[in-house]
Amino acid sequence: MNKLFYPALFHRAEEGGFWVSFPDFPECFTEGEDMTQAYEMAVEALGLALINRKEDGQTIPQPAEIDKISVDDGTLAIIEFDMLEYQKKHNSRAVKKTLSIPAWLNEEATALGVNFSQVLQEALMSKLNLNR
Repeated sequence: MNKLFYPALFHRAEEGGFWVSFPDFPECFTEGEDMTQAYEMAVEALGLALINRKEDGQTIPQPAEIDKISVDDGTLAIIEFDMLEYQKKHNSRAVKKTLSIPAWLNEEATALGVNFSQVLQEALMSKLNLNR
């Protein structure tokens, strides 16, 4: 569930530009001076809504079916949010982990100057199919 796609409604603002709403996230609104900025802001707003719900232990809704969305005075667009990229960008602080390996393996790896942190990160990325 790394890439998520949600419908958004882009509305022309009376004062110029666009405001954006999300049918699946009634608390989520944003705006932009033009379509490009409104889209970029929509990606950020969607990300914040998803992260907030995740941190609060709330369920992440399934995207609404686009043929069941009332467009009214707006234009429907699909917004893509990459959860993994967001986490890499905003939550890349190091976390200390304690682990155990056989003494002989430690001696061999240390003798070869192996970077244990790097090996563990690479192994976890591989195990979780997150290699890019």
